[in-house]
Amino acid sequence: MEIKSLFHPESIAVIGASHSTEKIGHEVMANLEPFGGSVYPVNPSSEGELFGESFVESVDAIDDTVDLALIAVPAPVVPDVIDDCAHAGVNAAVVYAGGFAEAGDDGKALQQRIVETAMDHEMAILGPNTSGFVVPDDGLLGSFASGAEDVPAGGTCVIAQSGGIAHALAFQTLREGDGLSAMVGLGNRATVGFPEVIDYFDGHEGTDAIVLHVEGTDRARELMECCRSAETPILAYNVGESDVGEFAESHTGALTGNYALYRAGFEQYGVPAVDSTTELLDGAAILSNQSHPDGPNVGVVTAQAGPGIIIADRIQRADGILPELNETTQEQLAELLPGITYAGNPVDTGRPMPEFGEVIAIVADDDAVDIVLVYELFEAAIGLPVDRIQTLVDEIEKPIVFATDGPPAAFDEDVAALEECGVPVFLSPERAADAVSVLAEYGSLEGRDVESEVNTDV
Repeated sequence: MEIKSLFHPESIAVIGASHSTEKIGHEVMANLEPFGGSVYPVNPSSEGELFGESFVESVDAIDDTVDLALIAVPAPVVPDVIDDCAHAGVNAAVVYAGGFAEAGDDGKALQQRIVETAMDHEMAILGPNTSGFVVPDDGLLGSFASGAEDVPAGGTCVIAQSGGIAHALAFQTLREGDGLSAMVGLGNRATVGFPEVIDYFDGHEGTDAIVLHVEGTDRARELMECCRSAETPILAYNVGESDVGEFAESHTGALTGNYALYRAGFEQYGVPAVDSTTELLDGAAILSNQSHPDGPNVGVVTAQAGPGIIIADRIQRADGILPELNETTQEQLAELLPGITYAGNPVDTGRPMPEFGEVIAIVADDDAVDIVLVYELFEAAIGLPVDRIQTLVDEIEKPIVFATDGPPAAFDEDVAALEECGVPVFLSPERAADAVSVLAEYGSLEGRDVESEVNTDV
């Protein structure tokens, strides 16, 4: 199966392309305008040009090799279109239409016809029942969703069972000024599922982290094995802790399965599991831009006790560890700040002060600390300890995460400077704590011999 033709094609046929702006085939063509390769609108009922490209009657009438077909026709027609594509030598296809395995026995029979043709001809088929995919850095927008063209390139690859979740995550990165290396909505997973997409983007140069949205799969073991063998950090969000099985099956034909078993499986195979889309993206952003921790131990430095308590509570509830700081660290802190509010862990200075950056450096240097989390409300007279943290990033190979808040116009410059040197900045103690908890879990899993712990019952 030629996955490269799906995500890195040189030529694309849009089957069902249309002059009618309300139809999916029109939006798909519109989204392909940035694509640098050849695009062929296919529709026997249309004439003239669409976005500067001349219509052709069928895919086998194209006088060129077609790598990828984007199929925007109703479900009953799809099996015949797939057959045409297979005999025309098309390597991959995206099927947008619903009405297949998620829609009962008749739909399952339609999907089976697609799968049989694809398997016979080694075609990669994304979908059916998908909103498609996006690879921003290549200008490849294989999606019918408007706004996909605005998603910037970044280091995170989103692989979601739901096209709605895939696009929601993409637009969240856009809103927060981040970006994606790719966004893939799997839909019903005819021949392309989690393992195939993970394998491809694990070797993708622009991908620094992979996040998964999982409703359920009949290839759970294969998914776990693929995650374990990947070199790229992977995070997973598995839904279905409550009884949503019937709803999920009507969505992408997925059986949610046993939530606890999935959760345990991800842990056994070294994949941190999270409980929200926000945690997915925050965790991926940290893993993309920071050195990876050697363990789960978090050193917290706060200039205000209230947020520090929230952070400490949240990290420990997520099984992160706040280790006792060693004697040397405590002596250095006492010498630097005799009036320090609390010198344990978290270290609470009571308020921002000129020595705050050095307090952070002392805690970061402690051998018991694998990850450093800092909280400081912005005070204009002092500012954030940008210079000290910039040098600290070069001095230690530990992830540093910063959380703050204040009047945006006043502290934007300091926040931008921290982010420029690779320190993620969050504007709430909860988001910072949750993101660091993902790092702590990743550090814990990295330190284990996952190979020897795998449970064959997953």
